[in-house]
Amino acid sequence: MSYQNVKTYFEQAGLADRITVRTQTGDTVEHAAETIGCTQAEIAKAITFLVDGKPVMIVTAGDTRVNSSKFKQYFHQKPGMVPRERVEELIGHRPGAVCPFAVNEGVEIYLDISLKRFSTVHTAGGIDTATIQLDLAELETHSHAAGWVDVCKGWTVNERTVQSA
Repeated sequence: MSYQNVKTYFEQAGLADRITVRTQTGDTVEHAAETIGCTQAEIAKAITFLVDGKPVMIVTAGDTRVNSSKFKQYFHQKPGMVPRERVEELIGHRPGAVCPFAVNEGVEIYLDISLKRFSTVHTAGGIDTATIQLDLAELETHSHAAGWVDVCKGWTVNERTVQSA
């Protein structure tokens, strides 16, 4: 059902051609990058947390990790991930297929500035064999992001321009 919801959303948005279903799994950043033929950094991974008991998703570049102190500075508490067994219930997608589209009502979505190094990124698509390629403006629009945050570490600015958050 998760994939069908994502597919329906993108069909209605006129972007169904952005979804690619492959035979190989993309359940991890490494697998997705290998299958797509891009760098791991260009994978937009969706990480889910509980903030004040409510689900929050942060979409980051695939080569990053959430920095606890940056997270706490923004969300005013330490990061606590949604338990794996509750991801589908709270977010609407299974682990390995979580994407920022067609999520359950009430899930706040934020985009990390680590993504701004790229003109296009690849997200999961509701199943572990589907991916979606979008430019950053499309990602921001179709994820219904609450905004941009700077909560990650492990990446550096390369030759591409990072726009201000």
